[in-house]
Amino acid sequence: MHPFTYKFATEPHLAIKAINSEPNAVFLAGGTTLIDLMKLHVENPDTVNDINDLPLSKITEIPYGGIRIGALVKNSDCAHSQIIRERYPVLSEAILSGASPQLRNMATTGGNLLQKTRCYYYRDSSQPCNKRQPGSGCPAIDGVNRIHAVLGTSKHCIAVNPSDMAVALTALDAEVVTISSKGERRIPIDAFYLLPGDHPERENVLSPGELIVGVDLAPLPFAKRSHYLKVRDRASYAFALASAAVALDIENGVIKDSRIVMGGVGTRPWRAYEAERILKGKPVGRDLFKSAAEAGLTGAKQYKDNGFKVELAKRTVVRALTTISEMPA
Repeated sequence: MHPFTYKFATEPHLAIKAINSEPNAVFLAGGTTLIDLMKLHVENPDTVNDINDLPLSKITEIPYGGIRIGALVKNSDCAHSQIIRERYPVLSEAILSGASPQLRNMATTGGNLLQKTRCYYYRDSSQPCNKRQPGSGCPAIDGVNRIHAVLGTSKHCIAVNPSDMAVALTALDAEVVTISSKGERRIPIDAFYLLPGDHPERENVLSPGELIVGVDLAPLPFAKRSHYLKVRDRASYAFALASAAVALDIENGVIKDSRIVMGGVGTRPWRAYEAERILKGKPVGRDLFKSAAEAGLTGAKQYKDNGFKVELAKRTVVRALTTISEMPA
């Protein structure tokens, strides 16, 4: 592991100041991704700024009926929170489908949003990787790519976004709240993640030294009728091959509104806007759900090992929508 200086801060502005004063510094929260990558020599910070003492570890009510999940709220606390389970079940289900209880006890809300891909080549510092070293190449495109993305890829990167939580938060129209030396910023989560394009090293819109302080959830009227379905190689401690976070607003058997977001198949959490458009105003039905799923995978690009993901994702969306449509209002 690369030698580093360890610091900690007790106030957000001090944490930001410390980061801005160092050329190669990082924030440390739960460390469930960062420490692994430091051991693998993928991340080599000179300074690690521990932010666990910042007052960001609560779930609180905010005006107009919404809630704020502090950036340092542990994943396990968020998943088991009564307010999350009752108002936003899709989020609780998504968190509980990820990692292990031990990791969920350490991982944080902000850290989960920023977790790095599990692409084999990114995590192997002996291999080239445009995300890790821009311009070095993407061996996954012609290499082993079973777990990689089929949506949002580019000629420079096909790494899949690994977060379950971010998929659910996208379905809930969440806003990521940050602070920096320039003040506070509110970022709609669907604008938070960047497509790889020509610069896969940039995964989100955060500026250097910008700190996530929380995630705000509005009182989405039909969020109670939501569900997260994850398909993976084994039932525990595995990342999604395909997943779907769905919510439906149904009145008299007709879909008034919906949210469909896919995970495991995109370079970012993939909101299926066209699929949502197809559902709106239509009577609930399996054939309708199949049409929506087909639309959601429009433009998917298959690679050598991951073509199965296209059909898998469609079936995952259909099953998730069917499950939620059969729930009592």
